[in-house]
Amino acid sequence: MPAVLPSPRLLTDGLTMVESGRWHEGRLWLAHWGSGEVIAVDLEGRRAVVGPGRDGMGWSIAWLPDGRLLVSGAELTRVEPDGSAVRHSPQGGNELVVAPAGHVYVNGADFDFLGGGAPKPGWIRLIGPDGAARDVAGDLEFPNGMVVTPDGSTLVVAESFAGRLSAFDIAADGTLSGRRTWAEGLGPEGICIDPDGGIWCQTADTHSDSGPAGAVVRVLDGGEITHRVETDLPCFSCALGGPAGRHLFLLCNEFEGVDQLEAVLARRSARVYVTDVPE
Repeated sequence: MPAVLPSPRLLTDGLTMVESGRWHEGRLWLAHWGSGEVIAVDLEGRRAVVGPGRDGMGWSIAWLPDGRLLVSGAELTRVEPDGSAVRHSPQGGNELVVAPAGHVYVNGADFDFLGGGAPKPGWIRLIGPDGAARDVAGDLEFPNGMVVTPDGSTLVVAESFAGRLSAFDIAADGTLSGRRTWAEGLGPEGICIDPDGGIWCQTADTHSDSGPAGAVVRVLDGGEITHRVETDLPCFSCALGGPAGRHLFLLCNEFEGVDQLEAVLARRSARVYVTDVPE
């Protein structure tokens, strides 16, 4: 049986919709969907707007090796030191990750999820220093959160519609190959990875009348689940951080279907919780 983490405590609430949690410079940064801003929250729950976001849903944040913020969406933008946002690449996307070597990856799928469009296979694209994009993986079932292993050798992507994590080897030029299943039988969305290579992601065994609304587990390469924590709202994204990297942040939102998004945003019911991860 997996170890059960302490019950999460509320860090901040009253938000529209929260996604893409990242620990950066002593605070949790996140994409504040529906409010068009990037916000940061400290461990006391104090929050501030720290950068421009996007209108609507489906965008993410990451940082270049030099510390400049990247924001995905219809295009990929870069926030300069003076706070101005400039185009980094015309190729946007949903989720975003930057590998230790500096390779920038975005993913997405060419159908209108929010508009009820018929699903199409998704992709991962590598963005070059000049902003040019090239496909490095395809045939993905709604690619969502992505992480790179601490040694920089492997990219793992959440395939939300397939309920699995898929792994790829990263070549020196950023090309992906050697696709394989990391774990399956999950409900992965926004994911994170710890220094020991365990991936924290959402499960598929929730949303029942008798169970929790959401749950996050730690899963190893091969599918072994070692830890679990439950939430009273569905968890869309998780992030590790804190002074010792032992805080697990859980970004939770109501979700009653895409036709109810406007009502959910108006309620400002999104919350961020935090719990402690054992050493």
